[in-house]
Amino acid sequence: MPHISRRYYYYGKEIPKDEARFYAGMDKLEKHPLFGKLKGSVYMRGKYLQHKGSIAAVDSNGAVYVNVHRNLEAAEWEYVVAHCLLHLAFGHFDANKIPRDVNGEFRADLWNLACDIYVTRFLSDIRYGQPVVEDPAKKYRFKMNDEVKIYYHLLESEIGGQEHIPQSYGLNGLKGLDMAGLSKPVSYKEGEKNEYAHQFAWSLARSVTDTVSRESGNKRNAVKETVVTKAAGWFLSHYPLLGGVAASFKIIEDVDICQKYEIHIAAVDAELGEIYVNPVANLSEKEWRFVLAHEYLHAGLEHHKRCQGRDRYLWNVACDYVVNGWLHEMEIGDMPSEGLLYDEELKGLSAETIYDRIVKEIRKYTKMNTFRGFGKGDIMGGGGPGFGGMGKGVSLDEFFKNALREGLDYQLSDSWGSKSRGYLPAGLVEEIRALTMPPIPWEVELAKWFDEQFPPVEKHRSYARPSRRQGATPDIPRPSFVIRDEDRDARTFGVVIDTSGSMSDKQIGMALGSVASYAAAKEVPLVRVVFCDAEATDAGYLSPEDLAGRVKVTGRGGTVLQPALDLYQKMKDFPKNGPILIITDGYIENRLHVRREHAYLIPKGNRLPFQPKGKVFYFK
Repeated sequence: MPHISRRYYYYGKEIPKDEARFYAGMDKLEKHPLFGKLKGSVYMRGKYLQHKGSIAAVDSNGAVYVNVHRNLEAAEWEYVVAHCLLHLAFGHFDANKIPRDVNGEFRADLWNLACDIYVTRFLSDIRYGQPVVEDPAKKYRFKMNDEVKIYYHLLESEIGGQEHIPQSYGLNGLKGLDMAGLSKPVSYKEGEKNEYAHQFAWSLARSVTDTVSRESGNKRNAVKETVVTKAAGWFLSHYPLLGGVAASFKIIEDVDICQKYEIHIAAVDAELGEIYVNPVANLSEKEWRFVLAHEYLHAGLEHHKRCQGRDRYLWNVACDYVVNGWLHEMEIGDMPSEGLLYDEELKGLSAETIYDRIVKEIRKYTKMNTFRGFGKGDIMGGGGPGFGGMGKGVSLDEFFKNALREGLDYQLSDSWGSKSRGYLPAGLVEEIRALTMPPIPWEVELAKWFDEQFPPVEKHRSYARPSRRQGATPDIPRPSFVIRDEDRDARTFGVVIDTSGSMSDKQIGMALGSVASYAAAKEVPLVRVVFCDAEATDAGYLSPEDLAGRVKVTGRGGTVLQPALDLYQKMKDFPKNGPILIITDGYIENRLHVRREHAYLIPKGNRLPFQPKGKVFYFK
């Protein structure tokens, strides 16, 4: 997308540049790598600014109105306009984001206050501009990382009971809303999108890539250009998914180092931010693209961290099979003929699953050839961070997560033409999405609950289909081991999903994603799903994959879950002993009758309005 050229108007006419402090602030905002690219026009007039102490207001059409007669410094004007632009960028006018009560109503003044608190904390966290309002953290102790949660916290506090709520953190005085026109939120038809939010996502991804490239890429110009540096440069200009990760790595082409560490083609040390390549490997530029992408994915997906007590070399082999399978699907470069672990039969399997298979056939895999060489893994350990692309105060783990997340958004951005960017395997997209989610300490407890409900499936001997060993000795009958259909069909459970307005899409997505992963791990073929707000909606049986990625949530009204539980009792095609997992935020009726094994999954900090009989798991 091109740079946004913003103009300043006064009653429809472009004004001369004589408002020194205002223009000084705007010049700094325009040069900022993020805020300078956000959409929105600034008008220097008093529309909507009819209240005492008014400074600025913004409407859903992208118009920011400022009172230039307020005596503000340049850094304060930066802050004011950025505050207004962020209301647009965060979709605060969008009808599908605004929380509503059982009757579909919402309090505009309370929502404006919640959004102001969220934006104020955002600007405070990134230390941008000079604040013109007090930090809400001095007054409130709850987390301020979600506008909807802030709204409900305020609604339940003393402020929620006031008829006229003072806009303490807004820019339009204590009585005015700095989000004008909230009474008519913006609704988008199918295929339409919020252009302000879309621009913000693009700008954020671009600013991260530009910053990393500038900080880490300046030295690259002084390095002698080789076939490897050409291959590395290709990712910065043509492949944004891995561009942020690629820009942060120092590529070391040194024969002596490769001989010392026995590196045949390449290896990566994610903690040092270094990729070691053997210049005498005699690969083409496209082959080096494949090799470098292989190492970037090892680092970005934190394979060096996820070993978790497994054999390091065998874990490396398992990760190689997964990464090479993805790169083959993505058609990045050319596969080298040496050091390549690739098996079409392993397509779609996770590294953990492949590792388990390797352990069962350990003799076969103990001397596989990686890009480092026979019997050696190309995922190397090392010391602390050794590159400057991360930025001060950003941990190594967080940097890799952010670089891949922003790269993925950048890669899939319509503005870059998704068709020209190539195919991304669903498994890779899911791993990146999962990696960038915050850690969930409750997953171990939830896993134990699944273990209790679904013990390992017993395999039975069968002579119906010969085992693969049969071909060598056809005269000796050997059984194969199969899972009976009746055993597999009995492995199912029900999920009740609270789709009321108080449940955010992020909360529902996190809970469903975790449940789906455990369902797949426990060989649960189908899950029965019922959505419920004031009424129950039966979604039928869904596979774990559908549960995690393609479920269309219905409802979004009030919160009464008993109809969903009653519906399970009436189902003739659902096992009588099938357990039920209830996903809710806890804002439900004061009593539930559940006549079968069940458990609750609710956000941390919330609680149920009754003493539950089933287990309760809290997620963040």
